[in-house]
Amino acid sequence: MRITKIYLSTIITLMSVVQSFAQHDDYIGAGNISGIIITSSSDDSSAINTVNGSGLIAEYTEASRFLAQASMGATMEEIALVTEIGIEAWIENQFNIDQSFVLDEMRIIWDELLQAYEDYGLEEDEIFGPWGLHFNYAWSQRTMTKEDQLRQRIAYALSQILVISMDSELMDYGEGLSSYYDLLGKHAFGNYRDLLLEVTLHPCMGFYLSHLNNPRAIPEENIHPDENYAREIMQLFSIGLYELNIDGTRKKDANGNDIPTYNNNDIKELAKVFTGLGVGGLQDFVDWSDEPYFGLGIWGGDRTVPMMMFDEFHEQEEKTLIQGVVLPANQSGMQDVEDAIDMLFNHPNVGPFISRQLIQRLIKSNPSKEYVARVANTFNNDGNGERGNMKAVIRSILLDAEARSCEDMLDPKNGKLREPLLKKLQFLKSISLDSPLGRYWDNYFNHYEETGQTPLFSPTVFNFYLPDYSPVGEIADAGLVAPEFNLHNTKTSIGYINAIHSWLFWDAPMFSWEQDFGDLEVNIDYDYFEEIINDPEAIINYFDIVLSNGQLTDDVRNIIRENIADISLYNSENYIRRLQLIIYIIMASPDFNISK
Repeated sequence: MRITKIYLSTIITLMSVVQSFAQHDDYIGAGNISGIIITSSSDDSSAINTVNGSGLIAEYTEASRFLAQASMGATMEEIALVTEIGIEAWIENQFNIDQSFVLDEMRIIWDELLQAYEDYGLEEDEIFGPWGLHFNYAWSQRTMTKEDQLRQRIAYALSQILVISMDSELMDYGEGLSSYYDLLGKHAFGNYRDLLLEVTLHPCMGFYLSHLNNPRAIPEENIHPDENYAREIMQLFSIGLYELNIDGTRKKDANGNDIPTYNNNDIKELAKVFTGLGVGGLQDFVDWSDEPYFGLGIWGGDRTVPMMMFDEFHEQEEKTLIQGVVLPANQSGMQDVEDAIDMLFNHPNVGPFISRQLIQRLIKSNPSKEYVARVANTFNNDGNGERGNMKAVIRSILLDAEARSCEDMLDPKNGKLREPLLKKLQFLKSISLDSPLGRYWDNYFNHYEETGQTPLFSPTVFNFYLPDYSPVGEIADAGLVAPEFNLHNTKTSIGYINAIHSWLFWDAPMFSWEQDFGDLEVNIDYDYFEEIINDPEAIINYFDIVLSNGQLTDDVRNIIRENIADISLYNSENYIRRLQLIIYIIMASPDFNISK
């Protein structure tokens, strides 16, 4: 992944213009601030930087900040593109880019590795896959190389709401994991109702939340419908635990108590809906049957094909769901499922419940009630009468004043801790990488050990962190939440710092894989920075844009200057070491770790 040098030259030219202005002293931005008193409504250095000339790259920093919210990590090339065409045009362009598929990528990688395994001398019974390892390879390759970055970011957010996890027997099923992730990508720009239905019917979700091969009740044999999926589709995927106002706050009864959205009997009734579903396709090795049948486990089913309904195993009695919705007796099983999904999708809670979580995943941990209400109203009606239009919801989230304005950015309640995975990806996108074979395969095993996070590997269906998690201390005392801090502890905070240190100073692999099967070595292309390698301030400014979105404080800048001052520059290795140290300090700083 080599960033086109014209964009680095653009930044350098911009900085050179600012420096040339500083030769004069008769206008704002010239650099001479002697005798000038500067006041500002903010406490940061943005005002003085505007006057002294060092802050004249606002378009780049705003584009970088936007892409930190809307992509899986921004290159300088992409930042420059946003400055050229604008945020709204970039969003529309992304809506029109064809989806890239993890499953397609995984099959290419598996075919390549299968041949490598055989060439290595492994016997057929010694080769296992494709499994979670190969999903990780494909996910990493696609994330690093494909253009549909907004779709990927939304799919990643959805994967933390509609959760399945490899921290289960699903680890063995690489095709199923890839297929599920592609489903999230497919509907990221579609309609939430369709997403909810297809998630319900995906065999990996059926296996993970146990409504695959869920039978109707046979009381005399003490068989009853499994209630797991019925509970989680309400609690986590659609309506939540309590009735909500449009702004996401909880409604209260006459006594001031929260109003539950459902009770245990409602779970039992909904569980009857999700009976009779079995695998919809067969694996090639299943030679004892010509067609799928109820009871065949996921091991024998095609994990890329939606589950099908076997009506003889579906609960046929009348079902009374929440909000007084009654499903008549003897209705087909699939009609029951469709009607139940419609009921949940049209519940007034869905807009605020899902909108708040998407805002948290993309923009900030503590959106205002007004922000949640604006997005939820768009979820309820996109302006053309459509409910659940994800494109409209995405626009509403990304273009809202709380996501874009400087005033809201400076609000101390604004911002969020960057997720470990997104921090690594932003680092990889911010530098120029040299990969001779064009492979960016990462098993993420080391990353998980260091930081506690990899795609589709949350410890439970509740994701890596709950939306309302609040760390003990000032954040909790202020009545605020900070979900990502649930992963930030004494182990992972040190693990993250150690990982950065090893990548930069010890040439540790940034992409981990099976080294026996080819050359995957990916190195930082330091030649890319040859134009600024001798200018530490230019390096600081460059990485302030691509890493900290132009929010590097004077305190951190001074820490960098102090730490690089003693590096003797008698050879090229020391110039590179200075650049490495600048990156290291920025990535360890709160200015990078907290996204505003």
